[in-house]
Amino acid sequence: MFNNTILQELTPLSEKDCFYIVDRTKSTFTFPLHKHADCEINYVENARGTRRIVGDSLEVIGDYDLVLITGKELEHTWENYQCSSNEIHEITIQFSPELFSQGLLNKNQFKSIKKMLELAEKGLVFPLNTILVVRPLLTSLAHEKQGFYAVISFFTLLYELSLSNDVRTLSSTTFARSTITNESRRVQKVHDYLTSHFAEEIRLAQLAESVNMTEASFSRFFKQRTGKSVTDYLLDIRIGNAIRLLVDSSQTIGEICFSSGFNNLSNFNRIFRKRKGCSPKEFRDNYHKKKVIV
Repeated sequence: MFNNTILQELTPLSEKDCFYIVDRTKSTFTFPLHKHADCEINYVENARGTRRIVGDSLEVIGDYDLVLITGKELEHTWENYQCSSNEIHEITIQFSPELFSQGLLNKNQFKSIKKMLELAEKGLVFPLNTILVVRPLLTSLAHEKQGFYAVISFFTLLYELSLSNDVRTLSSTTFARSTITNESRRVQKVHDYLTSHFAEEIRLAQLAESVNMTEASFSRFFKQRTGKSVTDYLLDIRIGNAIRLLVDSSQTIGEICFSSGFNNLSNFNRIFRKRKGCSPKEFRDNYHKKKVIV
């Protein structure tokens, strides 16, 4: 195992406050790859060329970036990379996951917020149209002096974010160590099996039989409920496991390939590059540059 670990941040959020917010303008990103128990909304403006790392997602952002992270084990950072701006505008909001009780989240009025918070265990990035809607809320919230009205504005912000139709998850489920919450017991059963046996040969007929469906019916059903084919779903799990091993172990690329369920190294490299935009070795090298010893 590598001796490098992710920085565990102790956020400045007080137990007596609902959230902590900071609004700043800066010329560089200096905080290393880190994780924390509190949830976080991070808005970045005027930082084109910055590289955002959330779990196993590495992306270069444009002029606007808005991300929600609720996974306490999900490491993340923003680094300058190709950004040359001297006036990076950043608003960060941190809040405790205990702010919302399950009793409150289970109310109909909070249904969309609950779903969003669950998805954000893997990190959520919001589209530009959503950013333009909530940008005034973010700005006013950062300068609201009355605590009660600030909380109302914060709830409004979360609700507006939860209405976004084009939100996108960043990290893979396996890497983020997040759970799935699907109303279908059949999907949950298949998910549990795949996450436990992804290194083995998986046959569609075997999965269909386990939930008492024909192969054709099961394929349609699974795609409707998850938005992905069984093949793509399994590949996500295998790639997520491979990336976790690239980050947290000293195994060779070949060892990681076969222990993650791939039976061909060239095929593994091809699929990995297609999904992550770089080779497994390049991903490992780039990721370890961001890890710090604590």
